[in-house]
Amino acid sequence: MKFLNKIGLLVICVVLGSCTRKSTLPPGADVLHANEDALTQVIIYDVFTPPVASRIYGYTNLASYEAMRYADPKLASITAQLRDFEKMPEPQKGKSYNYVLAATKAFFTVAHKVTFSIDTLKRYEDKVYGEYKDALPDSTYTNSMQLGEQIGNTVLKRAMKDDYPQTRGKPKYLGSNSPGKWRPTPPDYMDGVEYCWGDMRPLLVESSKILMPPPPPPYSEDTTSAFFKQAKQVYDTNKHLTKEQETIARYWDDNPFVVMHNGHMMFADKKITPGGHWIGITTIACRQSKASATKTAQAYALTSIALFESFITCWEVKYTYAYVRPVTVINEKVDHNWLPLLQTPPFPEYTAGHSTISAASAVVLTHEFGDNYAFHDTSDLKYIGLQRDFKSFIKASDETAMSRFYGGIHYLNSSLLGAKQGKQVGELIWQKLKLNN
Repeated sequence: MKFLNKIGLLVICVVLGSCTRKSTLPPGADVLHANEDALTQVIIYDVFTPPVASRIYGYTNLASYEAMRYADPKLASITAQLRDFEKMPEPQKGKSYNYVLAATKAFFTVAHKVTFSIDTLKRYEDKVYGEYKDALPDSTYTNSMQLGEQIGNTVLKRAMKDDYPQTRGKPKYLGSNSPGKWRPTPPDYMDGVEYCWGDMRPLLVESSKILMPPPPPPYSEDTTSAFFKQAKQVYDTNKHLTKEQETIARYWDDNPFVVMHNGHMMFADKKITPGGHWIGITTIACRQSKASATKTAQAYALTSIALFESFITCWEVKYTYAYVRPVTVINEKVDHNWLPLLQTPPFPEYTAGHSTISAASAVVLTHEFGDNYAFHDTSDLKYIGLQRDFKSFIKASDETAMSRFYGGIHYLNSSLLGAKQGKQVGELIWQKLKLNN
């Protein structure tokens, strides 16, 4: 009887084709989240600058979306609406595909060309590909991998035309000793980071000069001037921070450049970049809303576009004005021994980069998931041991802007105007993109 039952089961399997594979694949959205985390770990390990990290997230997530969108005929191509992208390869009629696998292959095809630690990524990838190979018919597996690779390579063609290669190897930016101008800051006096980033070719906005804020207050040593008052405001506030203000400052630090000093020893304190923090928030929003794989891919793509565009527009402002950091002014004119709560990052002050990119990201996430979308943010938990609750994405980005002022690394005016520009960039992205066919 047992023998006959086994024969009967075998016949059913052959007829229905349901027993040819043993493995069960995880939900597609979970795979995309794991892909994102694997990339973030490499970005942290390789210590990419925040602007460069935004470029990495931008191209990888666009590749992932362009493959994943074929799972839903209603979804429109995003790259077709952006600048300089070729038409994306399409699935062939009559062939079967797994679009999560195709999205994964597209994602890592790009990641291999825009990061350093490829071996780390490959170890992760091989595990994922092995699971799909065990679970899918050979033809479906092969078709999906080929489609993903073709999409990834098409996205990479655009990456070669965004002026990033031309910005490598340029002379160091050491600032100026002229009054009011940026110069390297303590403790390590590093040269200015990514001073050509404003020359990068945006994905969507017309130019890096779009939505430029007004000039910052002109340099003055007059204690009644707007310039001097804003520096004194940073100094006074930073010396009398509440516990909550200090927590806010540390929570949103996200500075991958922090170097710790212990006597003659120096070591890096690696953390996620500002963009990485908002990619983490995107993950949380997707998981909390139980977003499908297509919705997840779309959310990552939109956040990444917001990061890419807002870094370019902000860096154009930074190096146009080359504005002096609070620590330089305060050390020279107020208190020679003062240091801010946070370590000052190595680039000009005006406007605040984290404020700008956070506001842009918050705007697109608000459109994607809704107003007053409350969430528990654990993005930084494994890096700095902190987590916070927010009533909306906008409230989180508003707190980010204040964090730079509390941390002593930005004037309040620069934080607020950066957030204003970021919100404008985010709204522009949302207005211009058509997400459905």
